[in-house]
Amino acid sequence: MADILLIEDDVTIRTALSRGLRDLGHAVASSPTALDGLRLAVQDRPDLIVLDLGLPDLDGAELLRMLRAVSKVPVIVATARDGDAEMVPVLDAGADDYVVKPYSAAQLDARIRAVLRRAGDPAPTPLQVGALRVDPRARLAELDGAALDLTPREFDVLHYLAARAGEVVTKRELLTEVWQLPYGGADKTVDVHLSWLRRKLGETASEPRYLHTVRGVGVKLVEPS
Repeated sequence: MADILLIEDDVTIRTALSRGLRDLGHAVASSPTALDGLRLAVQDRPDLIVLDLGLPDLDGAELLRMLRAVSKVPVIVATARDGDAEMVPVLDAGADDYVVKPYSAAQLDARIRAVLRRAGDPAPTPLQVGALRVDPRARLAELDGAALDLTPREFDVLHYLAARAGEVVTKRELLTEVWQLPYGGADKTVDVHLSWLRRKLGETASEPRYLHTVRGVGVKLVEPS
């Protein structure tokens, strides 16, 4: 189904996941270290990387930043760290998704398929909402003609809301459609990304311009009045 690079230092986890993913139809290469994983990522050009954070030679978050400097390959971060202090920086650094240990090969396979679906979706035409322009083909968002520095997930959230400008979108819908989590997930994940977007759009939750919270329902993106 896909060429997967698994960067994981725990030999038991690495062996079990490699076997499980191969049984599900994937081709799997693996590495126990960050620098060897970076070499394989550049050399073999996998369809997706599963990246552990606790690597022996370099922290996985630093490796993610190095990967993003040379490649747009989708990355799922797999970690035992489940706090915001750990998850937020890796999402901000460009991770496409994350899973918290322990998890099964089948659960990881579902995340892999969801991330690859998003990466392969045909991009529609640019969207304009007020002075905000969102171009999904170029994966570029501009405000007043200036490019916004967005992470991949921030862009996906902004594009989803811009495509439904004026409509209220629930957090569960965002988790289902943007994160591809069919049974929902943590609302806090959405809240964090909305907070980042507001900051980059030059607004706050108390003084919104584009992103308006509808209490108890969700959020909508509108043209400033």
